[in-house]
Amino acid sequence: MDRRLASLLLTTLLAILISEVTTSRGEKVYTNTWAVHITGGEEEANRIAKKHNFINHGNIFGDYYHFRHRRMVKRSLSAHRGTHIRLHGEPQVTWAEQQVVKQRKKRDIYSEPADPKFAEQWYLVSVCHRDLNVKEAWKQGVTGQGVVVSILDDGIEKNHPDLEHNYDPDASYDVNDGDPDPQPRYTQLNDNRHGTRCAGEVAAVANNDICGVGVAYNAKIGGVRMLDGEVTDVVEAQSLSLNPQHIDIYSASWGPEDDGKTVDGPAKLAKEAFLRGVTEGRGGLGSIFVWASGNGGREKDSCNCDGYTNSIFTLSISSTTQCGMVPWYSEACSSTLATTYSSGGSNEKQIITTDLRQKCTDFHTGTSASAPLAAGIIALALEANKNLTWRDMQHLVVRTSNPAHLLTDDWKTNGVGRKGTETTRNA
Repeated sequence: MDRRLASLLLTTLLAILISEVTTSRGEKVYTNTWAVHITGGEEEANRIAKKHNFINHGNIFGDYYHFRHRRMVKRSLSAHRGTHIRLHGEPQVTWAEQQVVKQRKKRDIYSEPADPKFAEQWYLVSVCHRDLNVKEAWKQGVTGQGVVVSILDDGIEKNHPDLEHNYDPDASYDVNDGDPDPQPRYTQLNDNRHGTRCAGEVAAVANNDICGVGVAYNAKIGGVRMLDGEVTDVVEAQSLSLNPQHIDIYSASWGPEDDGKTVDGPAKLAKEAFLRGVTEGRGGLGSIFVWASGNGGREKDSCNCDGYTNSIFTLSISSTTQCGMVPWYSEACSSTLATTYSSGGSNEKQIITTDLRQKCTDFHTGTSASAPLAAGIIALALEANKNLTWRDMQHLVVRTSNPAHLLTDDWKTNGVGRKGTETTRNA
């Protein structure tokens, strides 16, 4: 081989090797650029750069200039002392420094949750993008931090290993027994698992090797035990008005009978609790009440006849299935603002969440599962902007809901240009 060609190849190989050098072993990697302080302005900087075989890449700030040498390799393990000395020989150069490579890492707090069931939570992250799109919020560091959600239900297993880190006693109470402990009453049939399941959807802890993750996995979660006993107007009012300056979001997955015959709603005290919540809660911004729209589709029940989901003060949430279809239990009514995912046909997956007795379930269903997902999304929005009012949140839900993920043939455009169906006004 020609000696000159061999030398050229060796030089090229060394340049490639040097370009791959990192500082993993602590060596400095020198670039072919200098920062140079020059008095006399840009014209003098250009003269010095040309004289010493540099390209002047312009002013950094003040009298500092960015020089790149024309003939040096891009990276080297040794400083170029000769060039450095020659630069300092110029009277107008008061300081010069060959630039070294600095290892810098993005302080991105997001990493894919490592929980064993996370990969199966199709409604959070789906390869076909039919999901809640929460990953984009998580990537921006929005995970529900600083937001408090309370589940109004049959209690919450506060010592569940996937909930206890986020459990908030100030967002919890046992209205049925009149004490601060919302722990569910255990039965052989596990009748009181509902609240614990809903809580996990909102705020199951991430990266703890247990079950899956909640939509707002850094939010604080509490529970009100109020369905495991006689439910009266007083019980509802106490639950809806618990600690309204501390709790941001109340999530309720219950209501009157979904039998197609019942017309019922909040009585005097519960109505007053709703009104006080939106006018005085959250420092006057208004408590946010998220409500499941009902499961009476098979009985032709209408959620317009449910005074809770039909209230102007609640955010009514219905369901869509894994395949984007309207589920068999979904009720048709104009009061529904949006849908989130839940169960569907026998070939479709259901919702994964925390379960009673410190377990995990793959089988949470109905609009009961949809409302807490919405509560979690709202918690993300509140972390991003704590100044949103209860009406702002309703407005945002309507404006940001995506009709592409609910497949039905009865979409219609209303008077303000928003799409709606017989099942839900916005999906």
